[in-house]
Amino acid sequence: MKFRPLHDRVVVRRITPLEKSAGGIIIPDTVQEKPMEGEIIAVGAGARNEQGIIVALAVEAGDRVLFGKWSGTEIKIDGEELLIMKEADLLGVIEGAPPLVKAA
Repeated sequence: MKFRPLHDRVVVRRITPLEKSAGGIIIPDTVQEKPMEGEIIAVGAGARNEQGIIVALAVEAGDRVLFGKWSGTEIKIDGEELLIMKEADLLGVIEGAPPLVKAA
């Protein structure tokens, strides 16, 4: 990806939930809610404080995060749907989460 967010913005890829319920029922895409969990793809340099010093972000590329249901702006880069949002829109970092399985 050749996109770098500015200031205190981050680019997030949604992590899609399982398509089956606990009972084994397949849930169609039209009924599923948009996931509120994602992986940070890129981060900006940080925001400036009142003294003009750049303060680095608390997240970095590769972190798994939670965000609000209506947070961010949906963008499409290289055919992939991503979200761009301010760091303040993130609710928290999921630590100790199992690594994501990459499709071969």
